[in-house]
Amino acid sequence: MKLFSGLAIVAAIVLSSTLTVDAQKIKLKEGDLSVLKGQTEINTEFTYDAVKVGEFDDENDYIKKKTDEYNKKEAGRGDTWAAAWKADRAARFEPKFDELFSEASGVKSGKNPKAKYTLIFNTTFVEPGFNVGVMRKNAYVNGEALIVETADKSKVIAKLSVDKAPGRMAFGMDFDTGARITESYAMAGRGLGRFVKKQ
Repeated sequence: MKLFSGLAIVAAIVLSSTLTVDAQKIKLKEGDLSVLKGQTEINTEFTYDAVKVGEFDDENDYIKKKTDEYNKKEAGRGDTWAAAWKADRAARFEPKFDELFSEASGVKSGKNPKAKYTLIFNTTFVEPGFNVGVMRKNAYVNGEALIVETADKSKVIAKLSVDKAPGRMAFGMDFDTGARITESYAMAGRGLGRFVKKQ
């Protein structure tokens, strides 16, 4: 009975570790977030330096591959897709991040240049995922968040990592790549907002 009990505990630990791996992870790597207490707004900026996408170390290689594939199926479709891939950042991803960060933290997030602090979110990896009805793979993003002084952005107050912010819409209605990735940014914003609020 004791042996069975011990095995059950080990199994529970292994299961717990697996669930933790599959969930979004946010970690304060350095600095102190207590400076944000009492702040009512924060300025946000987004960077996409050296983004890796799926199995591609260079985002441009991914864009070229998908553009060529779509253009072969339908003339011009790939070019439209490529334009949307970049345009979605300002039109969809960033506003959703700001919206969910604001809700979760209680600090108004967005283009607030007069705010004392700025949150710079740099995306480092994007898994676009896919949904073809009978098969799917969830999207997720990894990134690094810096809290800096708006007046002097070389003064870093805190650095956080965001790993595997998941992107999946309810009822599996996320056939559009942009919709899946938008949800990833929403989850990253909400996760960071909650993390900040707890500090």
